[in-house]
Amino acid sequence: MLSRVADAIYWLNRYIERAENVARFVDVNITLTLDLPVATQAQSQGSPLVLELQWEPLVLVTGDLNLFHQRYGTATSQQVIEFLTFDRDYPNSILSCLCAARENARSIREILSTEVWQEVNSFYHLVQEAAGRPQDLDLNHFFLQVKRASHTFAGVMDATMTRGEAWHFGQMGRFLERADKTSRILDVKYFILLPSVQFVGTALDEVQWMALLKSASAYEMYRKQGGHRITPQGVAKFLVLSREFPRSIHFCLTQVEESLRRITGTPAGDWRWPVERTIGRLRSDLDYQIIDDLIQAGLHEYIDGLQRNLNAFDQEVFKTFFSLQSVA
Repeated sequence: MLSRVADAIYWLNRYIERAENVARFVDVNITLTLDLPVATQAQSQGSPLVLELQWEPLVLVTGDLNLFHQRYGTATSQQVIEFLTFDRDYPNSILSCLCAARENARSIREILSTEVWQEVNSFYHLVQEAAGRPQDLDLNHFFLQVKRASHTFAGVMDATMTRGEAWHFGQMGRFLERADKTSRILDVKYFILLPSVQFVGTALDEVQWMALLKSASAYEMYRKQGGHRITPQGVAKFLVLSREFPRSIHFCLTQVEESLRRITGTPAGDWRWPVERTIGRLRSDLDYQIIDDLIQAGLHEYIDGLQRNLNAFDQEVFKTFFSLQSVA
């Protein structure tokens, strides 16, 4: 019983969070391509396909770039939006995520509050109806609806569910997914997004860093905490090491560890289970990091290792709690 419920609610929350992240990435990118006169100027100065290059990194964030190229070829705006939003055969599209989320919710309907089930169902129908008429959509409004539906779902979960094992498995799924996506968008920008090193430090570079912050809903909070200048170092520090911003990697992993300890009952400072040691090492490593050291050693290399460790933790969660049935 624990395995079935834990697995379903863990993946329910991961799928909802994943759908929201995809909506945010695509929505910000649509706006970015409209706000890039500097990109047009860069093209006139000899940089090839700057505007089209804004779309391929969105697929790269998902880790499914090879699959996209096999099925769609060149990464144009229309093809990337279709792939990430309404492609029924792509398991990480918004539509596929909502179908999977609803199935997971249906399988544990008896442990969910009525309000949570209604929110999942409403969210599912919102995306299903939009998928039937994509040509008629105001995409910015649709992606806003997706983000709001995800926030509403999270709020209803918090407001109507007992803080028992099921709720904490949901929290683990949500924050693990969030940490993974934050690391991926930071890595793509830092390592590969600019078409040429000659644009580092230019207006194009700054616009893209602003877009990255907006992709993580971090732009306003970055400014309010004193980040008046948008610098690669400042953005990386905020998104990796902040202990207060709810989409930073450090904050997310702290929440994952706290929920895991509530599930296992292990006191703070004790690591009885391999799964606890895995997340404990990840979180404690961030406790003592400073951004200068990370950048000097190689931010891409650090994030690449972090993503491997997040995958290792996910596998430990499966072996420890879900192994009586196949992974969702």
